[in-house]
Amino acid sequence: MNKVLIISYYWPPAGGPGVQRWLKFVKYLRDFDVEPVVYVPENPQYPITDSSFLNEVPKDITIYKQPIFEPYRFASLLSRRNTKRISSGIIQSANQSLTEKFLLWIRGNFFIPDARKYWVRPSVEFLHEILKKEGIGTIITTGPPHSVHLIGHFLKQHNKVQWIADFRDPWTSIGYHKKLKLMGWAKNRHKELEALVLNTADKLVVTSETTKREFRQLTNKPIKVITNGFDTEKPLAVPLDQKFTISHIGSMLSGRNPQNLWQVLAELVKENIAFNKALCLQFIGVISKDVLEEIKANGLEHFLKVIGYVPHDEALAYQQKSQVLLLAEIDSPETTGIIPGKLFEYMASGRPILGVGPKNWEVSTMVAQTKTGAIFEYTSHADLKNVLLNWFHQYEKQALGVSSMNVERYSRRELTRQLAEYI
Repeated sequence: MNKVLIISYYWPPAGGPGVQRWLKFVKYLRDFDVEPVVYVPENPQYPITDSSFLNEVPKDITIYKQPIFEPYRFASLLSRRNTKRISSGIIQSANQSLTEKFLLWIRGNFFIPDARKYWVRPSVEFLHEILKKEGIGTIITTGPPHSVHLIGHFLKQHNKVQWIADFRDPWTSIGYHKKLKLMGWAKNRHKELEALVLNTADKLVVTSETTKREFRQLTNKPIKVITNGFDTEKPLAVPLDQKFTISHIGSMLSGRNPQNLWQVLAELVKENIAFNKALCLQFIGVISKDVLEEIKANGLEHFLKVIGYVPHDEALAYQQKSQVLLLAEIDSPETTGIIPGKLFEYMASGRPILGVGPKNWEVSTMVAQTKTGAIFEYTSHADLKNVLLNWFHQYEKQALGVSSMNVERYSRRELTRQLAEYI
């Protein structure tokens, strides 16, 4: 059986979508004659934790850990709230405090490629012996944080192994990169490190066709798209909400703020008495202050329900109960290839997906191909309103749902089969 070392920062009890990709791959790789060995930090500072994921870690899997030094621990002495928000990826676009601006400037210009860079050297020193001890033939690094890829780079230099770099998100083209207040030399250093990884890894894995096209301009190395997905092992049987719930599951970051949707909902509650009585706008997870303020500015505070972060099993239950599932992405050319991990669980839920995102968003094609909902641009208004009204009328008849197709291609087990073949 081929042994593979998986190097990741995020691992249970980390919460959120970042941990699930490789937790699920590890869960199924043995079915395809690949033995995973996992390497993760011993003392990470996760912004969100979810202990329920610990139950999905294979009991007899080999896991190595090494301590990590994270400067966020010291930054939190200045502002615990701002530090946690930044480490979570929530960067407010407006009304930033001086402390937050300072922390962002430090983060962007002095911790390149990211604040987990100090884990690279001790990891490389530790893993040289592990590769020999375990008889590892392939190492896989997954980022962000992209500093993890540098561990793969240095291990590859001194060991006869195959190195696969997995990019859950792009590097220099990701939406929040411009908000890090980078100086010229810092921008160049990011690009240098990105090029180094893309051209010294043996193979690359990305989560979208858009990222593949971007990387193809920077490297000739093999690139395979393996999206995120959904797990089929836990079918849920929960009754639908009595309210016309439009639910967003996960982090609603600053910038993912579909103002046209809030405006349409504001119009509908004024024009339609039944809609007014039935609407519930529900958020399960972290939500940016910017988004909350915009919702309230449109007079929707009465319909707002903020649950906060819940364990993954509970999040799945909320998905199954909701009448409509909301998906939003930043309105920017840089985000056309961002495919939120929640999309695939949304698809599996059987509930209609209502998406608002950038022009030519890759998600739009995927939702259309699977017939799982409707995706709109930020400029859409009349069409968005018509779809919501149509879905509401179906809801009133207790007939709201989707007739999805070809969703099985995104099951975690099928995606793991593709990964095993690529290895």
